[in-house]
Amino acid sequence: MANLRLTSPLARMMFRPMLTDWEDEWPQMTMTEGLDVFEEDDKVIVKAAVPGVPAENVDVEYENGVLHIHARYEESQEEKDKKTVVYRQDRISSFDYSTTLPRTIDPKSMEAHVEDGVIKVSAKVAEEAKRKRIPVKALTGKSKK
Repeated sequence: MANLRLTSPLARMMFRPMLTDWEDEWPQMTMTEGLDVFEEDDKVIVKAAVPGVPAENVDVEYENGVLHIHARYEESQEEKDKKTVVYRQDRISSFDYSTTLPRTIDPKSMEAHVEDGVIKVSAKVAEEAKRKRIPVKALTGKSKK
């Protein structure tokens, strides 16, 4: 059964009678989006939704403080009856994310893995970007200039 939603009351009134005959013919489409960027201890972590895409079809690149994640997967299913295609379904999943990281990272420490349809990219914050304590000195009357 199709997953087609008419959210506007006017659209439901106008199009529902036309769709009742065809709604079982419409493909089901679910849209998932999601990109989380956060810091945990001394790491920057990025999580992005890539449902249905195997790890080997995900590319991660980092350049000038920007992380790029590209994922694409194509799948085709066919049922045949004596060389005549009875049923064919193609599924293409494609995701592209680009985000500027909140802090400078050490690119050599970057790690990425896909689990349950989510890619997780983590990297250590670069030493020069870490918070540093600056000692405050009191000036005495002689050393003021």
